[in-house]
Amino acid sequence: MLALTVALFAAMYLHLTSGNFSMSTADVFKTLLGLEQNENFELVIFDLRLPRIVTAAIVGMGLALAGVVLQGITKNGLADPGILGINAGASCTVVIFMYFFQVQLINVEINSVLKILMVPLFGFVGGVIAAALILLFSYGNRRMDTQKLILTGIAINTGFGALTLFWSLKMNEDDYQAAAIWMNGSIYNSNWYFVIAMLPWVILLSLFVYKKTHLLDYFQLEEDSIVSLGIALEREKIFLLLASVGLVSACVSVSGSIGFIGLMAPHIARQLIGISHRAVMPVSMLIGAVLLVFSDYIAKNVFAPAELSVGIVVSIIGIPYFLYLLVKAKG
Repeated sequence: MLALTVALFAAMYLHLTSGNFSMSTADVFKTLLGLEQNENFELVIFDLRLPRIVTAAIVGMGLALAGVVLQGITKNGLADPGILGINAGASCTVVIFMYFFQVQLINVEINSVLKILMVPLFGFVGGVIAAALILLFSYGNRRMDTQKLILTGIAINTGFGALTLFWSLKMNEDDYQAAAIWMNGSIYNSNWYFVIAMLPWVILLSLFVYKKTHLLDYFQLEEDSIVSLGIALEREKIFLLLASVGLVSACVSVSGSIGFIGLMAPHIARQLIGISHRAVMPVSMLIGAVLLVFSDYIAKNVFAPAELSVGIVVSIIGIPYFLYLLVKAKG
């Protein structure tokens, strides 16, 4: 965790000191510490770069934690919020919200702050609808079939993706362009209102899930053995699933649909420190933060002055890793 914390601060430092507006390292630290008053430096650091970096770190943590929970519930290392359709459900309702309330999440104006604070609620509704459909079709004999869960999630993902495209095509040209950028995963125009909208969800649900870490360890046993321990298996699964939906919805409402963080971070964490979820959880969150902050740094600089969507960069990294996991599982 110490090494990952150092890596996170290193990624933040690289992100903070790079960009089209040139600043020396001394200028950055003097501005951060209030030792130098320069309006241009303060604007770039506190209004543009720092909110983006904080948003990337929090989103990475939230998606990684959701991945830990979903992989623990399903006992499937390939489970991921994006693959199961939770991302797609949250994205769909957020796009519908953008259509009716005419909010461009990549260009937030001060008079739309209340709307921005409402976005996670709409994302949560979509995530819950997706989760409810997944549970409806994956339950059999009063138990959750984890294989059906994955297959149903893929179908739900495709269906919500089609609905999202339908609503986005009904927008005017400017709103559609903003929605298309957001759907690919984008935090380049993040601000402190996004952080405020997302942070309470991530903090509260992280604390709730952390108290349930022992259950995720038990879930790796056979279901009959879990029930014999006096654990209300299906009820606890639903609570944890709803918590992961809340985490994903809060993150998606700010960053758009970013896949593979919830897949990669738990795997890397387990390879580093073992399978105990009490250790896997915080390490996964740090790995998710490092991955997303560094990916956003690449997205900002690789084609400067133009920018890639951070979701594209994460996918470029995540798809080969996903194929590697498939080959490993087959072996």
